[in-house]
This record gives sequence, C-alpha cells and structure tokens, in this order.
Amino acid sequence: MLRNVSRLALRSNFARQATMGQRFYSVARPDAEKRIAAVLESFDKISNPAAITPTASFAKDLNLDSLDTVEVVVAIEEEFGIEIPDKEADEIKSVNQAVEYILAQPDAK
Repeated sequence: MLRNVSRLALRSNFARQATMGQRFYSVARPDAEKRIAAVLESFDKISNPAAITPTASFAKDLNLDSLDTVEVVVAIEEEFGIEIPDKEADEIKSVNQAVEYILAQPDAK
C-alpha cells in the first residue's frame, strides 16, 4: 500500500518536472505572418496591400508615420492578446520585427 502511494507521488513529481523544462510556442511563424499581414491589410492607411511582405518596413514600404505605427502595434497586441511595453513597441518598425517579437512571446495566443 505504502509502495503504491510513494510510486504515485514520484510519478506525478517527475511528470511535473518534465513539463516544466519544455518550451511551448503558442504561435507558429506562418500563423503569425498571416495574422500580422491581415492586421495590416485591414489598416485603411495602407494604400497598396501588395506592399505587405515579411521584409516590409512600416515607414518606408507601407508609408506609415509614427502614429500609424503605434496604431498597428496596438492592433497586433489585440490580435495576439498580449501587451507590448512602450520601449519594446518603439523598436518594432517592420513586419519581420513584429513577427519575431510575437514568436518570442510564450503567452501570445
């Protein structure tokens, strides 16, 4: 009887430790790219949706000013259910940077 209880306790402790060491990515790269592209396509200030590519710069390629970029970052936050600190949000200046940021967030949905 005692042996069964101790075996059960060890098994559950081992399972807990095994799952704690793993990192699960909540969003895959293709999914993040598609969803960010969809956010940008729905943004009315982008006149040429064909310019939305993984390497597109918000300012140079998509002709967004700094206020527009802030609005895009807020829309990305809402899309993925995360909050991006202002300091980090200021560094997101392209589609690829937005994708990389989302991929680095384990709580992105």
